[in-house]
Amino acid sequence: MRANQEVGRLIIICGLPGSGKTTRARLLEQQLRAIRFNADEWMVRLGAGLWESVTRGKVEELQWELAENLLALGHTVVIEWGTWARSERDAIRERAQALGVTVELHLLDPPLDVLFDRIQRRNAESPAITPDDLTKWDRQFQRPSPEEMALFDSVRR
Repeated sequence: MRANQEVGRLIIICGLPGSGKTTRARLLEQQLRAIRFNADEWMVRLGAGLWESVTRGKVEELQWELAENLLALGHTVVIEWGTWARSERDAIRERAQALGVTVELHLLDPPLDVLFDRIQRRNAESPAITPDDLTKWDRQFQRPSPEEMALFDSVRR
């Protein structure tokens, strides 16, 4: 990286459906003049179902390739993929840190009843998300520990 080139900044938004990932990411996009990557939006535009895991994997891979290029150019990138698994967050963090950029993790973790209420109000998923779905996903969600959070840069406002 050239000495006068600005350092890129990656912001990873982590949380279950209804946690406010898109709301937070859109706010950061505006405030920071960032580039925001949301796999759900791309899948809808492509006519794919939100639950098509193979397509989602390809979309996220393409988004990451674009994000790497933007980060290397000194841009701020916001990724809002959910990133429920520690291994997924580690992989993204390590690849971004290898580029020499700052990497922040923003955890959004409201209670399940709040999540379900938000999901019902937005009424965007097909098939609809049920309370049982949320309960199952909550058990699968690997919330970042304080030790994991320490691997990321401090959140800047």
